Amino acid sequence: MVVALAAAVSLASFGAPELPRLPEIKRDPQITYVDRQGAVLGVRGGRFAPPVNLASLPAYVPAAFVAIEDRRFYEHQGVDALGIARALVTDALKGHAAQGASTITQQLARNLFLTNDKDLERKATEALYAIQLERTYTKQQILGLYLSRTYFGQGAYGIEAASERYFDKPARALTLREAAMLAAVMKAPNTYNPVASAEKSEERTRLVLDAMVETNAITAAQRAKALAETPKVWKSAASAPAQYFVDWIDGETHKMVGNPKQDLVVETTLDSASEEAAAAAAKAVVARYAKQKVEQTAVVTLDAQGRVRAMIGGVDYDKSPFNRAVDAHRQAGSSWKPFVYLTALEQGLTPDTIRVDEPITIANWSPQNIEGEGFSGPVTLQVALAQSINTVAARVADEIGRPNVAATAKRLGINTPINTDPAMALGTSLVEPIEMAQAYAAFADGGNKVSAYGVERIRTTSGQLVYQRKGQALQPVIANPALDELTGMMRTVLTQGTGRRAALPGYDLAGKTGTTSDYKDAWFCGFTGGLTTVVWMGRDDNTPMRRITGGLAPAELWHDYMRVALKKLPSAPIPAGPPIAPPLPEAIPVSAPGVAPAPADDVSSLLGPSSPPPQQQLVPPPTTLLPLPAPGKPG
Repeated sequence: MVVALAAAVSLASFGAPELPRLPEIKRDPQITYVDRQGAVLGVRGGRFAPPVNLASLPAYVPAAFVAIEDRRFYEHQGVDALGIARALVTDALKGHAAQGASTITQQLARNLFLTNDKDLERKATEALYAIQLERTYTKQQILGLYLSRTYFGQGAYGIEAASERYFDKPARALTLREAAMLAAVMKAPNTYNPVASAEKSEERTRLVLDAMVETNAITAAQRAKALAETPKVWKSAASAPAQYFVDWIDGETHKMVGNPKQDLVVETTLDSASEEAAAAAAKAVVARYAKQKVEQTAVVTLDAQGRVRAMIGGVDYDKSPFNRAVDAHRQAGSSWKPFVYLTALEQGLTPDTIRVDEPITIANWSPQNIEGEGFSGPVTLQVALAQSINTVAARVADEIGRPNVAATAKRLGINTPINTDPAMALGTSLVEPIEMAQAYAAFADGGNKVSAYGVERIRTTSGQLVYQRKGQALQPVIANPALDELTGMMRTVLTQGTGRRAALPGYDLAGKTGTTSDYKDAWFCGFTGGLTTVVWMGRDDNTPMRRITGGLAPAELWHDYMRVALKKLPSAPIPAGPPIAPPLPEAIPVSAPGVAPAPADDVSSLLGPSSPPPQQQLVPPPTTLLPLPAPGKPG
């Protein structure tokens, strides 16, 4: 080892004319995803960022690394003879390898071209490559490349990723104390990072600050001030909940641009404040009901244009990155019933239409109401929806034709296959939470179809536009009076029905609970003017929860999250929709089961334009409330 390093030092000192050619420095392009305010959500693609522009950082940031890792960095030519001698003496005194002798340039050579194998050949090659790097690049370029490539623990490569991971800020905003903490990580990234061991991080950070004083990078007073700080360290990355969303739009981005040849920036629709509120509510409510076997949840919020403002695909991305918001297929339960009643209203029934809640058998299937509930006898459709009465929904779907209900659901945005057996009225079809959000968003947007999306524009890092989403023409899919009648019925779900836990005073809200018969799935799907949020809860192994209904934990999560989100995102009273009822597509005859439902495109040309939303008001418009049975269990 000593002989090999001595030879390298000699080459550096006397300028040997022949050195091995440097291998090509390779870096795969990265895609950086930012929220609607421009804050970084995540990076996909290549592992390494471009070389750091040192001029963009406070001077103490690179100084911290030089002081602790290679204080003669600006003096040596890649290999530090004095550093080697010092390390050999220290090792001899302690009887073991106690001090490293690799310069920053050697570390960079190893990161760029070699492995971490500890053998003489690798060490000698590293030294030769370091000398060649020094001959090829300036000190500033070497240090910038080093800071972009070195590993900081917790999956963070490069100082920019490390700054975001530990402190939720860009590297240019690091304080002196935070810069020293990151430089301290270099000794052993998995051991000295502030998440793995706060005590070891603190100890090593003091050494970094001492070294900075010794090298005149800072004063003793600055050191004392830095030690008095208590930086906030994120145990989990602040952007961790948004990684479900980033994974989703990363796939969408590649569909648009393929495999990029250069770094790209994707400007997204996500609102980070709403995302954080949704994540906090999700963790709190799932923990609250853990004893009742609630394990996972998904949350999707869309605005009137289909922008995804929040997406939670699970409780903890680090433990389970599976995105339940877009990839899980779960039974919709009673959250499906608005499609049944919308179809009925479009065929001429009204909220005041009476149907009997009593035992019924349809094709050898006999639906039951929620466990423990009896039968209420004659009830209006409004009461049947508010109280989530199963027998009436099944009777009405059979009366109006289940293929027609399927056609309605597809028209509104349900894209997964829909069964038309008798139980479909109670939501036995498998759906994705994002689909349900699309479909309910039509109610929140005056009857216009809404398609969820997350990418606004894509540009290069130099600002060249690659993709810009264009405005979409309105596509009415629900006409009046059915739209206005249905939203009125769904308002009573929150005021007098199964969704009372979701109610928020002062806002015009409507929605529907959903619970499967075996408690495997529970939903709350709700909206106000221009803003829709869908919540699902269940277990990944598809086993039952313990009597968790949509009106319980999902409604509470919706309430806790929307209480915050409605203060941050634009909302308005629920729009009334088209003032005049245009002709609707001809219903599929009930006597012809199995006939394929009409495609959604056949409907749009027959429906009239949407009217503008009414003036904003805090209190919802008066709704005629019909007498309801005594409140039962949440449905």
